[in-house]
Amino acid sequence: MKNKSMNKILALGVVAAMTAGMLAGCGSSASTTDGAAAGTEAASNSAASNGEVPTLVWWTVGGTPADDFDQAVSQISDYAEEKIGVRIDVKIAGWADYDTKMNNIINTGEYFDLMFVNNTNYTKFVNLNALENITDLVQSETPDLYNFIPADLWEGAKIHGNVYAVPTYKDSSLTQFWMLDDTYVQKYGIDVDSIKDYATLNDALQTIKEGEGKSVYPMQLAQGSTFNGFFNNYDGLASGLQPIGVKYDDASRKVVCTLEQDDIMDGLNWLHKWYQDGIINPDANVVTDGGKGSIFGSAQGWPAAATTWAFNQGIEKYDLTQVFGPLYTTETIQGSMNAISANSKYKTEALKVLQLMNTDPKFRDMCAYGTEGNYMEYAEDGTVQKLRDDWNWPSYTQGTFFILSTQADGDPDAWNQVKEQNESATASTCLGFALDVTNIQNEIANCNTVWDKYKNDLLTGASDPATAVPACIEELKAAGLDTVIEEAQKQVDEFFAN
Repeated sequence: MKNKSMNKILALGVVAAMTAGMLAGCGSSASTTDGAAAGTEAASNSAASNGEVPTLVWWTVGGTPADDFDQAVSQISDYAEEKIGVRIDVKIAGWADYDTKMNNIINTGEYFDLMFVNNTNYTKFVNLNALENITDLVQSETPDLYNFIPADLWEGAKIHGNVYAVPTYKDSSLTQFWMLDDTYVQKYGIDVDSIKDYATLNDALQTIKEGEGKSVYPMQLAQGSTFNGFFNNYDGLASGLQPIGVKYDDASRKVVCTLEQDDIMDGLNWLHKWYQDGIINPDANVVTDGGKGSIFGSAQGWPAAATTWAFNQGIEKYDLTQVFGPLYTTETIQGSMNAISANSKYKTEALKVLQLMNTDPKFRDMCAYGTEGNYMEYAEDGTVQKLRDDWNWPSYTQGTFFILSTQADGDPDAWNQVKEQNESATASTCLGFALDVTNIQNEIANCNTVWDKYKNDLLTGASDPATAVPACIEELKAAGLDTVIEEAQKQVDEFFAN
């Protein structure tokens, strides 16, 4: 399923889901119940059979919800109940808390029905038997959902030959943009198009800092909101461990410790310089929310997304420069999906919620923008005008973009931009491969514990890489990093041997 499937992904005429990573179909005893058993169990648990209106617990990631978030979700649930006879209870883990919270939920057996998962935890949760095998159930119970999402994406969501999550059908390639508040661009005559690397970005940031003075920090970072896209040059092999990877254009596919690479050290040194120069806020490594109004931003998306990025930051306009990509990797394709708990009492109902999310424009708009009359309103032409900037359930975690109403001040050409990026994307030399962590789960967990100790300080510039990186690498090796790299190299070599 290697070259043939990869070519299919690259040939998709419409954007694919970030969740369709082409996982290696390795057999494992960690697989949960087969599709038929899952379908039988779900049918027996169906609330519809006894007339109840179930409320499904849906864990996801996002910003701090507004005070009336639950009230808005209740209104969204009214519509869902009318359409499919279910309600939803959306619970948002903060950006900085998501990894820890989801791990705790899985490890303690806390009840949930739906969970947003991505390339950092999907394989791990499957191997822990925490997610339901929906391979057959999605076809038998929600055929509209199954038919809407391209077959290649379902193939890519497979682990051990089965599907355990519904991929989010949207952009699949990674394109990185840096942006500056247009107010300062105009004030200081900055040529944004000329900014393509850390050195040219430094010139612009220093100009703004010198002009605005001591109290202004052009780059606002925080725990969970560190420098976005820092490891773009490396295919992380869907390992969920940032300190390992393969350079995306390395034909030899050598698995390396990313922290030992010159380009990564160069970036860390720039971050530390900006922290020392007062360009990055001094509390970046300890606060969990960087606040709004950041003069500089880094994000993955497409040009038209700048409108949303600016709105969310409370800024009138961002000027963009494309600095990386577009690039396909297994991780970018797997960046967003929703899974059903293996212990859910309402498996069929959970799938129907995801079907509604991907096929019903009204439901999709409410979940993406908030409730009408409160968070947003429709213009005469059917576009959406946001009324507030505190709807913090991120649209990219929910479902497809292709039935969403566009924003009134947005670019109607947005989806064509995404399509063009995907069609022009370069493929990582490891596209199609995802690391099977079955034999190295302990080492990866231990290495992530070490990385969690260092990453916020390093990726906000707060620590000096000259001392912090060697210390981190030493601890990573003690935690089993070399074993992880050796196993990853073995699997990569075997996967691409044929």
